[in-house]
Amino acid sequence: MEIKTSSKFVAELIGTFGLVLFGCGAAAIAGANTLGGLSGLGLLGIAVAFGLSVVVFAYAIGGISGCHINPAVTVGVLLAGRMSAKDAIVYIIAQFIGALLGAFVLQQILSGQLAGFTAGEWAYGSNGWGKGYQNEYGTASAFLIEAVLTFLFLFVILATTSKVGNGTMAGLAIGFTLLLIHLVAIPVTGTSVNPARSFGPAILAGGNALSQLWLFIVAPLVGAAVAAGVWRALEPKD
Repeated sequence: MEIKTSSKFVAELIGTFGLVLFGCGAAAIAGANTLGGLSGLGLLGIAVAFGLSVVVFAYAIGGISGCHINPAVTVGVLLAGRMSAKDAIVYIIAQFIGALLGAFVLQQILSGQLAGFTAGEWAYGSNGWGKGYQNEYGTASAFLIEAVLTFLFLFVILATTSKVGNGTMAGLAIGFTLLLIHLVAIPVTGTSVNPARSFGPAILAGGNALSQLWLFIVAPLVGAAVAAGVWRALEPKD
C-alpha cells in the first residue's frame, strides 16, 4: 500500500507537535520543584515525558511516516539510503512547522496564568548553554554532548529498524534511548538531539535561546551523519 506524501507530512507535523508539547510542556509547566503545592517532575520526569512521547507516536504514526519527528533522524535515514531526498524535504518542513505550533500552544497555555507570566531567557523549554543556563557548561561541552548523543540515538534507530533489528520493539528501544539521553544531557543543554524541538521554543523565546539555536541544528546533524556512515559500514549485507 502506497502512502501519500501529504499523509506523511501531516503525520510528521502532528508527531513533532506532540513531542514538543508533551516534552517541553513537561519542562516548562511541570518541571519546577514546587508548583502550587504540587511536586514538580524534575529531571527524571522530564526525561520520561520526552521518551514516552517518542514511544506513543512511534506506534501511532510509525506505519505512516516512520515517525521521524526529528530532522536529524530524517537526515540520518536519508544518508543511510532509506528514503528519497524529496521525502526528506517534506518531512523536515513538517517537523519544523509542528515544533513551532507545539511551542506556540505551550506559550498560550503559560501566558494564561492568572498571576501573570514572564517568559524570561530560555523560555518554553528552550535549549541553551553557558552562563545563566542550567549548570553553565561551555560551548565545546554543549556541542560534544549533542553530537555524541545524537550519534547514539541514530545508531539505535537505524539498527532497530533495519532488516536485522526487532521492528516490533523498535518504538520502545528508541523511546528508552531518548529517555537515557535526557538523563545525561538535561543539566548540560536541556537536551535537544533534535533541531526542530529546539527551533520551536527558541523562535518564541528569542534572546539567548535564538542566538544559540545554531548549535542545536549543527551538532545533531553532525552526529546523525556520522551514525549513518557507521551503520552503512556495519550493516549486514545480503
